Amino acid sequence: MYRLTAHGKTLLLDKPVVMGILNVTPDSFSDGGDFAAFEAACRHADEMVAQGAGIIDIGGESTRPGAAEVSLSEELARVIPLVKYVVANHDVWISVDTSKAEVMRQAVAAGAHLINDVRALQEPGALQAAAELNVPVCLMHMQGQPDSMQAAPLYNNVLDEVEAFLHARVEACIAAGISREHLLLDVGFGFGKTLEHNYQLLANLDRFHQMALPLLIGLSRKSMIGNLLGRAPKDCLAGSLAGAMQALQLGAHIIRVHDVAQTCNMVEVFQACKQQRRND
Repeated sequence: MYRLTAHGKTLLLDKPVVMGILNVTPDSFSDGGDFAAFEAACRHADEMVAQGAGIIDIGGESTRPGAAEVSLSEELARVIPLVKYVVANHDVWISVDTSKAEVMRQAVAAGAHLINDVRALQEPGALQAAAELNVPVCLMHMQGQPDSMQAAPLYNNVLDEVEAFLHARVEACIAAGISREHLLLDVGFGFGKTLEHNYQLLANLDRFHQMALPLLIGLSRKSMIGNLLGRAPKDCLAGSLAGAMQALQLGAHIIRVHDVAQTCNMVEVFQACKQQRRND
């Protein structure tokens, strides 16, 4: 059984954990602008905790395809007050979705428990910062950068190449002094992948268990759902739940989602069936 520890708190991963997405941005692909105002973001955090989220993932820079970069000062202004609000008002794990070393430092100092980095600690100073902060880190695979990653994704074998990348980043983290017990993996659905690449990864997610690290999965409302179904992001609830269920069946530990209440209901049904099989 995997467990995460930070700031004296322990998060057991003996059953699926729902991570609620809180984008404090004007331009995220699904909910851009919905929670950019501080008060709206606070109320949404309150709502997701009440609905059963075990982690709130706070992000101040959109990483949708074609997204523009955000300055350090702007990202800090968006993220840090919200981290402080959640720490002060809820007994829940807080993740900071960032690639910037200084945002990592200030967010963890404010009480964040987990670093969720789409660039897998490859930005300047990020690896050293994560090692010094001594909190769990999620390493995600991305081919290219957000502004161009979906232009022409190309792999000889997407499963082999994603696995090789994650293995190399794990080794780099360990060499930098990050404990293996602090590492999680994310195959990066939608980050430099075609529709076929995404479903190859989802259908073979159990392959990544050979790395013996927890798996964090984020496919909520993404184009791999919308393009398959011909629906806009906010109309992709059923497809997102189906993808999440597939991920759980193949052993995912954390599901990162927009629709917390519905996903928690799905997880409850999944767990009831799993328990019944054990009882039988």
